[in-house]
Amino acid sequence: MTLPPVITSAGLSRSFGTVNAVNKLDLAIDRGELYGLVGPDGAGKTTTMRLLAGILEPTAGDARVAGFSLREDPEGIKGQIGYMSQRFGLYEDLTVLENILFYADLYEVPKRERADRIKRLLSFSGLDPFQKRLAGALSGGMKQKLGLACALVHTPEVLLLDEPTNGVDPVSRRDFWRILYDLLREGVTIFLSTSYLDEAERCTRIGLIHRGGIILEGEPLQVRSSLNVPMIELWPDRVREAGALARDTAGVKDVTVYGDRLHIALEQGTAAASVIDSLSRSGIAVLDHRAILPSLEDVFIASVEKRT
Repeated sequence: MTLPPVITSAGLSRSFGTVNAVNKLDLAIDRGELYGLVGPDGAGKTTTMRLLAGILEPTAGDARVAGFSLREDPEGIKGQIGYMSQRFGLYEDLTVLENILFYADLYEVPKRERADRIKRLLSFSGLDPFQKRLAGALSGGMKQKLGLACALVHTPEVLLLDEPTNGVDPVSRRDFWRILYDLLREGVTIFLSTSYLDEAERCTRIGLIHRGGIILEGEPLQVRSSLNVPMIELWPDRVREAGALARDTAGVKDVTVYGDRLHIALEQGTAAASVIDSLSRSGIAVLDHRAILPSLEDVFIASVEKRT
């Protein structure tokens, strides 16, 4: 028997004055998914998270999380989720262990279950050696791990994470994602927001959000394939000059600079050789090139441009 989605929304909207932060958002997220809500600052990610967590009331529409309606029973939602905001509410003058115990009290975790559960969370997050350290003395990555441990102390069915690795160093980001995959294997449904497109590639499914609405949704590879335009990657010797010249070349639809290389979207029927020849005639040497799938950034930019 197919289980119903654990998170759904229909026409979910939230306005602040004249600003539509979330605009008629429709979602259906299955149990055991790691769903990434992907978009830049101001796209509506945080407002969506706060709505699904039962913190904000919708202006229109409704959502159901773990069987509870946002409009009818937002308090019911709060008992089924672990929610980690961008600035998670850790108490910096308490130790790691004291913070976890505080959240255990907050969620009314039975006393008989606490010792084993907290021991597992400390081990799971790699915080066991630091349990007596003040939270204020932790690194950014360790604070995020502590925030995650606090959000998991009541064994939630759904985990809502709002840009959980924002500003965290690469090693801590890697460790954090290892923990998320472990949770996924245990059947926890994870809904996270991110502006890091490399992180979006790690999700089982993503939704690209723009102006409060989903503009494209699917598995990362499926989304990357959806642009349906030929694309090449070039390594020219003078990348900025090459990018400006490529934009004016016949058959080129779009050019994006990525460090020392260019991603060039071509019109159907345009050969890579014609672009390379055009650059060569202008004195630009192309050191190497290859055909590629569009990156998520390429797809996002193209999708937004269609709507402007």
